[in-house]
Amino acid sequence: MTLKAQVIAALKKVYDPEMPVNIYELGLIYGVDVDAGGRVAIRMTLTAPNCPVAGSLPAEVERAARAVPGVTGVKLELTFDPPWTKDRMSEAAKLALGLEDIIPIARIRR
Repeated sequence: MTLKAQVIAALKKVYDPEMPVNIYELGLIYGVDVDAGGRVAIRMTLTAPNCPVAGSLPAEVERAARAVPGVTGVKLELTFDPPWTKDRMSEAAKLALGLEDIIPIARIRR
């Protein structure tokens, strides 16, 4: 497993405390880059700028990435551009949250 895959696996263990879905499946992680020296750059967002966990979730994400063996440093960028929407969620996350409209009409009409 690559270092990037290990970091993503670690991020999938971080949950938004308000939802029973990990932050990766929620679509809060916009990007993960790992260089040859083991330095990790994570670009993430929150569901809203005034999210109750705005002060704690980014630090938890950084800790999870730093705990991966082989990671030598973590740079976390918190952004709200583009804003998060439920369209960023995986189908698994939508199912877990009981959201409708997870199956596009085009797939149903086969």
